[in-house]
Amino acid sequence: MDANGLTILGLSAIWGCFGALAAWHCANVLRSVTYVTLADGRQEKRTLPFVFRLLLPLSPNLTPILQRPRFRSLCDGAHRRIVSAGFSGVITAEEFLSLRVLMPFILGTLAAALMWTALSVAPGRVGASLRAQQSLFAILIVAGFYAYPGLWLARALKARQRCIQKALPFVMDLLTLSVEAGLDFMSAMQRIVERRKMDPLGEEFVRVLREIQLGKTRRDALRDMADRVDQRDVQAVVNALVQADELGVGIAMILRIQADQMRQKRFERAEKQANEAPVKMLFPLVAFIFPAVFLVLLGPIILQMLRQF
Repeated sequence: MDANGLTILGLSAIWGCFGALAAWHCANVLRSVTYVTLADGRQEKRTLPFVFRLLLPLSPNLTPILQRPRFRSLCDGAHRRIVSAGFSGVITAEEFLSLRVLMPFILGTLAAALMWTALSVAPGRVGASLRAQQSLFAILIVAGFYAYPGLWLARALKARQRCIQKALPFVMDLLTLSVEAGLDFMSAMQRIVERRKMDPLGEEFVRVLREIQLGKTRRDALRDMADRVDQRDVQAVVNALVQADELGVGIAMILRIQADQMRQKRFERAEKQANEAPVKMLFPLVAFIFPAVFLVLLGPIILQMLRQF
């Protein structure tokens, strides 16, 4: 075997080892499971996207830069959104912002290079039009990788708020019944946390109970919960409870009023979604059903006319 053959064989072996190690690392990343520790010590599973877990080991390289004072407001905003989405303790604000830089820099550049190569070898694409298409697709790919972390966090935050909004009317009814039966507010909350399956609202209740046990006042713990959740219904309930606590009003009556309002809002949301259903069904109706009916009714006639001609 000549020198060129040995060189090609060596490069093939090196790339084969690199591919095997990359596949082994990706398999380990896929098997890894992340958990968040609740205030009472329990652990709940939290799943980060695969690309996040793949690039997180590289984030410490950018962490010292993001900890500078000029990036403090940006980190604080990302931290609030991460806490509201329920991923506190799983990913930090600095790591999240590092991913927004690493993903377009590494994955975006790699995807753009692959796309550039694919377009270069495609037949019928030459000259300035090819370069323009390559540049446009490369910019779109890099921008997509840059926007993906923010879109994922917004979707996770919206899903958690929706889950809390869905569970709140039922929990308010349980709180009202427990307080009217003679329990105080904190004992009723503790009883609900113990009896219900753990969900985002239960996690927030657990944290409120733990903060009160550590010496924080009830109104401060409830205000902090409203700030963390950042959801209108929770903020309305917390404001009513804090005002009742400050004015000395009976909390059972406030809970009854808030429970009625939550049920009314749930009914209004369901009615709104029912009214929006015909509009949402319009596009699939026009795009799929009408063409199918057209083909079924006129298809045989068109085939017969084609045979005659």
